[in-house]
Amino acid sequence: MASSPITDFYAGRNVFITGATGFVGVTIVEKLLRDVPNVGTLYLLMRAKKGKSVQERLEELKKNSVFDKFKELQLESRLSKIVPIEGDVGLDHLGISPKDRQTLIDNVNVVFHSAATLDFFQSLKETTNINLRGTRRVVELCQQIKNLDALVHVSSAYVNAYLTKVEEKLYPSPEDPEKIIQLSETLNDEALKALEPKLLKDHPNTYTFTKHLAEHEVANVASKFPCGIVRPSMITAAWKEPLPGWTISKNGPQGFFMGASKGVLRRLPLDPSIIMDYIPIDVVVNGIITTGYYVNALQAKNEGRPADLQIFHLTSSTYKPFRFELMADKINSYLHDYPLNSAVWYPNLRLVKSLWVFRLSAILFHFIPAIILDLVTKIGGGRPILVRLHKNVWNSLNTLEKFIFTEWHFDSKRLLALSKTLNIVDKKKFFIDIGELTWDEYFANTILGVRQYLSKEPPKNLEKARRKDKILLGLHVALQLAFWYGVFKLIVCLTGISSAKAALVLPVLYYLFGLL
Repeated sequence: MASSPITDFYAGRNVFITGATGFVGVTIVEKLLRDVPNVGTLYLLMRAKKGKSVQERLEELKKNSVFDKFKELQLESRLSKIVPIEGDVGLDHLGISPKDRQTLIDNVNVVFHSAATLDFFQSLKETTNINLRGTRRVVELCQQIKNLDALVHVSSAYVNAYLTKVEEKLYPSPEDPEKIIQLSETLNDEALKALEPKLLKDHPNTYTFTKHLAEHEVANVASKFPCGIVRPSMITAAWKEPLPGWTISKNGPQGFFMGASKGVLRRLPLDPSIIMDYIPIDVVVNGIITTGYYVNALQAKNEGRPADLQIFHLTSSTYKPFRFELMADKINSYLHDYPLNSAVWYPNLRLVKSLWVFRLSAILFHFIPAIILDLVTKIGGGRPILVRLHKNVWNSLNTLEKFIFTEWHFDSKRLLALSKTLNIVDKKKFFIDIGELTWDEYFANTILGVRQYLSKEPPKNLEKARRKDKILLGLHVALQLAFWYGVFKLIVCLTGISSAKAALVLPVLYYLFGLL
């Protein structure tokens, strides 16, 4: 039987992972424990928070749905390989105690740095501390590690969002990182906010700006030990592993599928003709793990000297492009194939190309129903949240507009070339080529995964949910009939025209209303 060079590389090696409780980090942990039986210790950087120690947080982590298959596969004993390291990338020296730091220096062989703040609206002071200085702190630790075989930094395809065509290479730094660090340390948030337009230049927000600067922190040490940077685009639910459709992330399509399946999100500002660059989480994790192996293998070929910094795009736009027009007519059918028992109204999601049309439609289809539903919730003793959620979306539209209506083309030739270098076992086990991905099937699985893992509805209540979906359809139709009958009577009352003439006006109004 053919061997797996990637599995062989990680066998016996100890791995340090930042951001281990996040979507990417926890999936890396699951993949290594499941598919690399002899992997060494996995050291996870974790914060003690909400009155819980890192050990308590580790026990919570082990209950994450990503590990659901472990019991079935009898792999639960492998969870003992996880060792929590109390710390925080936002603190000096990563907030790690001298004793734990020495443990890492003496034992770690591979570092995966995935910790970051992903908030597009966060201040430059905070994003500089987490994304830029946090990466610098990880790099400083790596320089002290005695037997470091690879550092893989998880960046983003959007660090070069000021370009619409991006290659797998390091682009010039947008600013002097020392200057940014000094400003973030000496100026208050208000003063720093005033300087942002000048500092960010063409960068759309502080996230892409500081993540771009962070890449140069890695580039600065690429001559000292093997380094790789992976740039995923929008990370979405699992394609194959650990289960098709698995997700714990509410970002991107998972979030709006969740809202749409509840019946509370009915309009989405999105041009269906634009390529949306989505990449499944399992492909991202395989790319990270493969990069760690590859940069070390390059060093071996280079007579022990680190090769050039390796950068790979984990993206789909230029290789397996997806546009919502490919399945715009199928989204709602998927929502009704896998409805929620907790739905508050009949799901019916429509894509709106114009931001101002979306704002108008949001008043009619989001805010008015939200006010009514929040009132009912409050009377029932619950916590009204819908108006607040829709306000948050409304307030974020201007900032998110560039990401909603811009089409990027991220070249992924180097990643595909990397895939071709893998043997047949690793191509299957650590798949990074999405050539066989079928978007229709993928999104059907995603909606099913959102139902189970985000909305917490088990498969066993699916039939009950489908019965409720039919009832909601009846109510939806009845409400529409009542609404248009009310409009008809209002026209007659206000204009004094005959019922026959009013009936001729209705189709025009119905058409105009349908544009919203």
